[in-house]
Amino acid sequence: MAVALPILTVLGAIGAMLAAMAFLARHARAAGWPAEVQRKLVHVGAGLFALTLPLLFTEDWPVYLLIGATLAAMAAMRLPALRHGGPGALLHSIDRRSWGDYLLALAVLLVFVLSDRDPLLYTLPLAVLTLGDSAAALAGSGYGRRRFATAEGHKTLEGSAILFMVTVILTMVAALLLSDIPRENVVVLAFLVAGFGALVEADSWRGFDNLFLPLGIWIVLAYHGSAPATELLGIAALFALALAGFFQIGTRLGAPPPVARVYLIAAFLLISSTALYNAVLPLAMLAAHLIAERRAPGTDRQPQLDAVAVLAVLGFGWLAAGNATGLNAITFFGASMAGLIVALAAIALSPLSLGAASAPLSLVGALTAVAWLWLIGFNSPDQAWLSRPELLIMATLMPAGFLPLRLARLFHRQRMLRLGLLTAVVPIVAYILLVLHGGPA
Repeated sequence: MAVALPILTVLGAIGAMLAAMAFLARHARAAGWPAEVQRKLVHVGAGLFALTLPLLFTEDWPVYLLIGATLAAMAAMRLPALRHGGPGALLHSIDRRSWGDYLLALAVLLVFVLSDRDPLLYTLPLAVLTLGDSAAALAGSGYGRRRFATAEGHKTLEGSAILFMVTVILTMVAALLLSDIPRENVVVLAFLVAGFGALVEADSWRGFDNLFLPLGIWIVLAYHGSAPATELLGIAALFALALAGFFQIGTRLGAPPPVARVYLIAAFLLISSTALYNAVLPLAMLAAHLIAERRAPGTDRQPQLDAVAVLAVLGFGWLAAGNATGLNAITFFGASMAGLIVALAAIALSPLSLGAASAPLSLVGALTAVAWLWLIGFNSPDQAWLSRPELLIMATLMPAGFLPLRLARLFHRQRMLRLGLLTAVVPIVAYILLVLHGGPA
């Protein structure tokens, strides 16, 4: 019975959500509601339900089962037979390529794992995503007049302002009710979270705000929530100065302002969530990607943003893996980034002959391996617990350099997705084997 009840609850929840979406789709068609309104109603309903998960389930596994089943149901609704009718029509009613539905479920999973059921760390990120993001979208589409350029077109200042105000209110209420943060800190923290959240939402693409917004807020709360007000003000000032600097650097490297802002967000989250030496290789990967795209352009529409997306998914994924297993995964995340650097170097050298490219690629691989081994040496023993790291880096870098150089055409389309998968396979397999083995080896 202890197992049956959570399973029945999961099945009932999925059935209720599908029934509600089917009813809403039928009513929306009859009433002629705009597609954006339909999607945001689903977004709000799913988000509000997600907020109740720690109360519904006292154990973690039913939450994982529920989210896994939800992802499977959403994948089924992308099939042609289901895409344009019932619940599928709600998820795909807007004619643009978006992974927002998948990323919303993934964000709930990651926030649940990372928050470890802390009320503030779980509730606030999802509340801002559920209420603030939806309010911004509806206000922007209905009342927005002042537009600014983004990676996918434009958004409105009115929508961003609404998100900012809603986030300030939500942060103040949640911090006062769910934490012991001093009141003077709450005010500064609320404006910092709101400013960061508004920037993240404004510059997201393909539905990635569903991932970046809650996890970015989680990082701000988890790593800076208990900081004194003066430190929070310093972080805000540094972020504003860095924003101006990234515009200049991004322009020189061929990245337009919206992309430069996304790069800044990625850099801020990296530096906020880990030591500076652990952020070196991820930042070097972004620079390597810019160089590779200039020397051997692919066919992707937004290659720079794809690089940030892969960085974010791998970074948050490894962070969640470490929290879930109790075995810090920063070494394996760094190995993935090292692999991407070498793979991008291979892409940049692919226009050359194999003989001409082999020597410089070997040099890049050797330098990257040495840099990775040196940088992980700064970590504490509980972070750098792998006893033979040289084996991991060799097994990661060899296919990362060889395959993109010899089979460059395979990486001409969906480049970063394919390179990300290629360079993550060895670290993931090694990590799983070590976890099953019982830990450090």
